[in-house]
Amino acid sequence: MQRILDILLSALALLVLSPLLVPTAVILLLTGEHHVFYTQERVGLGGKPFRLYKFATMLKDSPNIGTGTITVKNDPRILPFGRLLRKTKLNELPQLLNILFGDMSVVGPRPQTRRCFDAFPARSRAAITTVRPGLSGVGSIVFRDEEEALHGQADPIRFYDEVIAPYKGSLEEWYVAHQGLKMYVLVIFVTAWVVLRPDSGIVWRAFPGLPEPPPELRRNRPHAP
Repeated sequence: MQRILDILLSALALLVLSPLLVPTAVILLLTGEHHVFYTQERVGLGGKPFRLYKFATMLKDSPNIGTGTITVKNDPRILPFGRLLRKTKLNELPQLLNILFGDMSVVGPRPQTRRCFDAFPARSRAAITTVRPGLSGVGSIVFRDEEEALHGQADPIRFYDEVIAPYKGSLEEWYVAHQGLKMYVLVIFVTAWVVLRPDSGIVWRAFPGLPEPPPELRRNRPHAP
């Protein structure tokens, strides 16, 4: 049922959003480094790699510059138009193609680069690879401000590995343990809500029993239990 919904929703979204997707592609073609899509290898179902599509928002060689695949607030590698796309999450919309092709689902754990995936605890990695990664999910909602959490850290890579990755992994484990049609619909609703109300604490009310964030992350999640 979830796969059927994935196909229907992604195809419908591509059709409905085409008046937004096409102008975005044209603007990217005419600005920045003049490329529309950014593709990157991510870890998918069963641990198999796939190519994830995004609108280009950063310098082409950004994975080999600065903090690599970890993006921080005010990252100098982000292009001017890319900042708008990232803030509104419009840069994620090409992943609708990944959903249509079967690489991803509308809802699931956030697809990680191999480097970030390997930073997760072994138990989290085992759980995550049992399902398709998602365009949105519990982990994506809680960490919608990940760049803010990394801001001001003396060593953002170490902070990601030692604080963010273990907690994010526990969130994805929680999702896998509670997945189902009801969860699928609820995640879509909550995702739409936080896009409109970014400061809302609805995620903690909608998903009771979520693992609590460690002290180092609480300042970025004032509504957390």
